[in-house]
Amino acid sequence: MARVLPLHHPYRATTVRASSSNETKYDGGVPEVKLADPTRNYRVLVLGGTGRVGGSTAVALSKLCPKIKIVVAGRNREKGEAMVAKLGENSEFCQVDINDTNMLQTSLRDVDLVVHAAGPFQQAPKCNVLEAAIKTKTAYIDVCDDTSYAFRAKSLQAEALAANVPAITTAGIYPGVSNVMAAEMVAAARSEDKGKPEKLRFSYYTAGTGGAGPTILATSFLLLGEEVTAYKQGEKVNLKPYSGMINVDFGKGIRKRDVYLLNLPEVRSTHEVLGVPTVSARFGTSPFFWNWGMEIMTKLLPAEVLRDRAKVQQMVDLFDPVVRATDSFSGERVSMRVDLECSDGRIAVGLYSHKKLSVAVGVSTAAFVVAMLEGSTQPGVWFPEEPQGIAVEAREALLRRASQGTFNFILNKPPWMVETVPKEVILGIYV
Repeated sequence: MARVLPLHHPYRATTVRASSSNETKYDGGVPEVKLADPTRNYRVLVLGGTGRVGGSTAVALSKLCPKIKIVVAGRNREKGEAMVAKLGENSEFCQVDINDTNMLQTSLRDVDLVVHAAGPFQQAPKCNVLEAAIKTKTAYIDVCDDTSYAFRAKSLQAEALAANVPAITTAGIYPGVSNVMAAEMVAAARSEDKGKPEKLRFSYYTAGTGGAGPTILATSFLLLGEEVTAYKQGEKVNLKPYSGMINVDFGKGIRKRDVYLLNLPEVRSTHEVLGVPTVSARFGTSPFFWNWGMEIMTKLLPAEVLRDRAKVQQMVDLFDPVVRATDSFSGERVSMRVDLECSDGRIAVGLYSHKKLSVAVGVSTAAFVVAMLEGSTQPGVWFPEEPQGIAVEAREALLRRASQGTFNFILNKPPWMVETVPKEVILGIYV
């Protein structure tokens, strides 16, 4: 029978120092993992563990906390056994079809936590994994990047509370780490008690598919069928997908890239949780012609076609060989930039850049898993930016762990310290 995780805060973040420039400094290396119950033999089930995202999470988790037993779950036994061989003796394979309720619940009965990485989440009819986790009293994390799915998960709050089950939805890299970055930036701005946070903008860039394969391709196509929700001065606005292009500077190693509006769950969640009145999210890729192709698809294909999972899968099968070929030379760099603008005119920037999305997404998700196993999450269903999901004092540890391997990670710096070519105002003064 699954065991309920104890609520405990063993990690106390070192002091976060906010300077007069509103820059937050994180000193030191990766924090030691301090599990809530050191005597317990923790078992974590990774659904989709034979895929790119789930497999990356399993590998990162095994490195971050080798004492955790990792159960790789998927439909393909051959792939599962290959992953177990890669992970080593403290792992095993479990054949699971998430659409088979009995099989799913059986797989959850002897684990402490389940990571749902079996996407895509777009157009999924229900949150069957979360429902099974609540029924078996198993802690839950997903890497959902779909607004409807995320808020459907959130609607199970009462059930999770009644079952004493902690759960976090949208706990990957983006959304996920990007939400925690935003929460830290908003908290720092409010701690200075000067201007109020007014505008929050998420900008994401991934070269090609980021090494994440067909799943991210399917996710991108399905998102093109969704009307974009953004917020302007507290009012909800609906916009066309892959429109509203802006050119964003992601700093060294990435430089300036075009990004386009997409319907992503962190827009609504941070607007509601953090209380920022204007919020939007954009995404861009390379080579540049993929952005053009996405724009054309939104204009030529009916939305109902782009929302049909079966038809989208046919398109993925068609484009996948071409995408893999271009991935071989485009690489898989990933960058996230979070901009926060306050009422007094101050702008703070957070930046996360990594050479490999396929590694970064696993490291990021593993950071959420460890935070939950350390006792950071209260019973209920939470977004990453909610303090009941990731306790405020645990955010720094999470960001340190999630930023392992990045070649550029900063938080709460002014734009001129981030951007590739700072603008000179006069006499050597840059802004």
